[in-house]
Amino acid sequence: MTIIAAATPADAPALKALLEAAYRGDSARRGWNHEADILDDERIGIEELEALLADPAVTILIARDDETLIGCVAVTRKDSAMGYLGMLCVLPTLQSGGLGRRLLDAAEDHGRAIGITRMEMTVIDSRDSLIAWYERRGYASTGERRPFPVLRDPPVNFVVLEKLL
Repeated sequence: MTIIAAATPADAPALKALLEAAYRGDSARRGWNHEADILDDERIGIEELEALLADPAVTILIARDDETLIGCVAVTRKDSAMGYLGMLCVLPTLQSGGLGRRLLDAAEDHGRAIGITRMEMTVIDSRDSLIAWYERRGYASTGERRPFPVLRDPPVNFVVLEKLL
């Protein structure tokens, strides 16, 4: 049975392993939602992840099947009404089974519970199938583009998507 709950600092090592497996390298290529063909560096450092887990403005929801971490999503309060959704991922071997949708719903429910009325996210602009997945769930492009935080050749940019909750 899959349980979705808030992560704790003790979850950091397993959470980092999940994020790397889902977004980078050969393991990520087993699923459809990866960046392995676009980016090859570390997805997130353990120190950065620990800082997010300690930040009161951030809630990372994790999905567990028994003791195994199989998915996650982060909600960051940007201001009194705006939230930022990030790090949505599911173990590559379990993608396309509905867990991503359950995590997205849980993140939006959490946002509503803390008073967020708009959820924003950024997606790498070349990830058309992922952008389409979010659009089918009510997210729309704001028309804004943001540069990737690290210079890449060729350049990588984000599109900004938003949904009213």
